[in-house]
Amino acid sequence: MVPARRFRMGRLDHVHIRVPDRAKAAAWYAQHLGFEPVGEFEFWAKGVDGGPLQISADGGKTTLALFEAGDGHPLVAQQTGVAFSVEAAMFAAFARSLPGEIKTGDGRALVANDVIDFDLCWAFDFADPWGNRYELNCYDYEAVRVELVEADGISPVRYWPRAEYAGWVKG
Repeated sequence: MVPARRFRMGRLDHVHIRVPDRAKAAAWYAQHLGFEPVGEFEFWAKGVDGGPLQISADGGKTTLALFEAGDGHPLVAQQTGVAFSVEAAMFAAFARSLPGEIKTGDGRALVANDVIDFDLCWAFDFADPWGNRYELNCYDYEAVRVELVEADGISPVRYWPRAEYAGWVKG
């Protein structure tokens, strides 16, 4: 029998930044800090009402996710937070350790069915005991879908219907 892997947080993936105008903010970050839009993620900004504009100064390894502040978009309101990324086995280890001491932003125990399906990656949103928000992502979409979601009978959360941006997603 293979021993279960102990969960360890992965690399910094992105930080949520709320701005009044994504285009103006992206121009400021480009001019002053060398950030550029990340083409791989442009469908979230162009194909999803209220989706983030991902910009990066290191070729997309870490990004700022620029969310336009406002009440008029259909997404769950975003909170500023830090996102980390892990590989599929570590993501599954995290999901299978739930529920536990980790809570959602509203204070209830985080459970495996809180996993979010973004069709490009999987994510969990959670908070530390002091209310700081975090996101855990895994971009090995197929491995997580097969080896965790389908294998464990998980019903993921969706923030928007795939049809809303299907033309932007490869595959």
